[in-house]
Order: sequence, then C-alpha cells, then structure tokens
Amino acid sequence: MRSNSAITIHRPEELDESLRRAWHRAMDESPEYANPFLAPEFAVGVGRHRGGARVAVLHEDGEAVGFLPYERTAFGVGRAIGLGLSDCQALVHRPGVTWDPRELLRACGLSVFEFDHLVEEQKPFGPYVTGTFASPVLDLKPGEGDYARWLRAAYPGLAKTTLKKERRLGRDVGEVRFVHDERDPRVLRTLMRWKSAQYRRTGRMDRFSRPWIVDLVEHLFQVREEHFTGILSVVYAGDRPVAAHFGPRSRTVFAAWFTAYDPEFGYYSPGLMMHLRMADAAGRDGVTLMDMGRGEKEYKDWLKTRELRVAEGFAVRPHPVAAAHRMWRRPVRGLRNTVLAHPGLREPADRLLKTVGTLRTSSPTQLPGMGGARAR
Repeated sequence: MRSNSAITIHRPEELDESLRRAWHRAMDESPEYANPFLAPEFAVGVGRHRGGARVAVLHEDGEAVGFLPYERTAFGVGRAIGLGLSDCQALVHRPGVTWDPRELLRACGLSVFEFDHLVEEQKPFGPYVTGTFASPVLDLKPGEGDYARWLRAAYPGLAKTTLKKERRLGRDVGEVRFVHDERDPRVLRTLMRWKSAQYRRTGRMDRFSRPWIVDLVEHLFQVREEHFTGILSVVYAGDRPVAAHFGPRSRTVFAAWFTAYDPEFGYYSPGLMMHLRMADAAGRDGVTLMDMGRGEKEYKDWLKTRELRVAEGFAVRPHPVAAAHRMWRRPVRGLRNTVLAHPGLREPADRLLKTVGTLRTSSPTQLPGMGGARAR
C-alpha cells in the first residue's frame, strides 16, 4: 500500500451507504469480483450470526478502494468470511490496488488468515497458497425459443435422455413445471429437510443441524438487491416439488449452492434436470456465468464450459499462533485433498461415509431435529 493509505476495521452491519456503494463499485469494475459471495450483503448476512465477522476497508487518498470480509476467531486466527459455506473469497478491490498481506493482517489483529476458495487474481496472497483447484463454470447465453430447443442446442448429448425423463415424470406424477424464483418459504424448508437427509445418508456433516446456518439461509432468501438476490428454484410434478435449489445471484453471476431432491424420484435424475432448467432460466434473466463451485462431480463435467482456479492456503505474519495453526491444519487439508484427487481413494472413502450415514440414520438418538446443508 502507498504512504497515503490506511486500513479501517468495521463490523459488516456498520458499513454506511457510501462504503457499500464503494464495495459495489469495486465488484462492478472487475469481473473476478462479480460473484455474489463477494457482495457486502453476504458479509452482512454472516455477520448477523458470527460475532467475529469484520471487514477491513483499504483507503487511498481518503477513498475506500478495497474490502476484505473475514471472521476473527480466538487468539487472532482469521478466516475468509463464511469459510465452509462461501464458494468465492477475495479482497475485493478496484483495479490497480495492491496491499501487503502482513500489514493487512496486523491491521486486522490477525496472526493467520485462512482461505479455501480464493480467486486466482489475488497476487499478494500468492506466496501463501498451498494448493489450487478447478472450479467449473458454465458460460450462459440468452436462450432463444423454448426450453427444449435451448437444451437440444446447448447439450445435444443430454437432451434426448433428459427430455425423455421429464416426459415420463409428467406421465407418472403430473405435469412438469419449473419456477425459477419461488417465493414460498415453505419450499425452502422442504429443500433444507431434503438436504439434511442427504447428508445423513451419505455420512457428511449436516450443516443445517446448526441453527445459525438455517437462519442465514432464511435471511438470504429475503435479500433482493442488485448485487445479491437469494433465488429459490423448484421443479414441480403436478403440485408436488421434486427438486429444489437455493443460491445467490449478482447482476451477472449465479452461484449454484444448495441442491436436493425427493429421493422417491431419483430415477428421473431430478438434480440434473434442476441444473439444466436453472441454466436456461438464468441466461434469460441476464446472468452470463453460472458458478458450480469447487469439487468434482459428474454433472459438473457434463455441464461446464470451462474452469476457473481457486486457491487455498494460510496468509501469516510471524507469530507463535500462526505456526501452531499451520502445523495443525495443513496435514488435515493434505489428507483430504489427496483423497479427493484420486478416484481410487475417493470411491472407497465415499462408500465408508455412506455406511456411516446408514448407521446414523438407523439410530433415532443420533438424528438432529433440523437437517443439513450443502452437498456438491
């Protein structure tokens, strides 16, 4: 940072209108920062439930030019805001702005700053990156004609099978219809129950068993702003919801976040049906990019048009806490990434998790009252 620069620290909800406008301007001026997870509205939502949520604001010549949302935990350990939920992290800044990571951490009162979905552009954090990973995205174009025509043009290999299954679902259950922006909160609760059951079945951590995450999602569902809008999409067969998705969108980016479906209808591939319907509708609604998030899934390989790169790592400044944190966290991440990177290890690990999930769901004493979050 230059000599005429400064860093101030704020709680997200304390940002005044001028700072929010400056943050939105930084998002608009750089395509890398157009993701809704980088919007101040997401930081404010997390800050409602996380007491350590803060935003570092970088100033040059008295003007706010950069914003780093983060959470400060015990002993000065920091992490990207919403770590574990957010699929995009960055210090959002106007073009040409740079910073010194150690000076930034010192101003934030942090000895370490952990991230796992950092956008590739963040060069000052480069020395602290421990790994980079593919994050599949789908470039969208406004559809012409009806959904079936768009699907045949965009995905000729999937179109025949998908449309056949949609027709069969219509015959077996009721007319198939898609609502891109459903405003009924009861359907959102249904989605969260489905997701909970999915995580318990597969042995994953049930995030929706945490009340603050349920409250966060319900809050974001109500946000209707230009740079962040919570979108609930639903596939119905007759009057019955068979698949649903909730995720945020900005003006140009739609983030795939929580998708689940009624297992009774698994034969019809409702999850894939949902993503194809969302891509068509989002393109018609002005979105140019659908971000499917880091992680390997077969449907992402089918749908993606290209991949972004996101990074994980730990920015540190000399401090005993930073050294201890790295010694504890790096082996855990390394083991996880080794399993995810090798199909020969990933499949046995997945089977083990499913077995554990079956054992858990067979024991009523272990079932949480409200169910889980995101699975990709």
